[in-house]
Amino acid sequence: MVRQTGNKKSPAGRLRIVAGNWRSRLLDIADVPGLRPTSTRIRETLFNWLAPSLPGARCLDLCAGTGALGLEALSRGAAVAVFVERSAKAARMLRMNIETLQAEGAEVLQMDALDFSHAQASAPFDLVFLDPPFAADMLDDLCRLLSERKLLAGNARIYLELDRNKPEPKLPEGWQVLKNKTAGNVRYMLVTPDKDRSG
Repeated sequence: MVRQTGNKKSPAGRLRIVAGNWRSRLLDIADVPGLRPTSTRIRETLFNWLAPSLPGARCLDLCAGTGALGLEALSRGAAVAVFVERSAKAARMLRMNIETLQAEGAEVLQMDALDFSHAQASAPFDLVFLDPPFAADMLDDLCRLLSERKLLAGNARIYLELDRNKPEPKLPEGWQVLKNKTAGNVRYMLVTPDKDRSG
């Protein structure tokens, strides 16, 4: 993910896992212009929100970039994380980091997020991380495809990250916003397709 705000707690060009089995582990980041992990501050808040949903979860990290969100989920007890990343260089580094961590349940697919969402037949995911490049304006289409392709478990949680100055994404019918916050130039949201669940 192209990030305008860096992770101030990690050395330049490194990703720090915040908590869990790999707490404080530092991983290299591919030398791709603008590629940065979601900030430590936002990840701490997000994974506090997700704590009850993490054990044994199936996760999808679309537009994975550094893989910060999927790796954090695995570190904290998720069973599976599928990383979808278009950049060959970023996908290669992500595979190396997964090997370094000896992360079980991790799979990297080098492909476009929209292509994955159109074509992929998969068991439903419990958690989905959507952090596309801010300029791409993909969130509406990705949310729609996740719903149409039945890629979500009924009580799934979907994390959305976007430029705070842009309109909030148009969510599929019945989806509910659980959390909605800003940090710097970033808006980050947690939503669910399950209209009967409020938290």
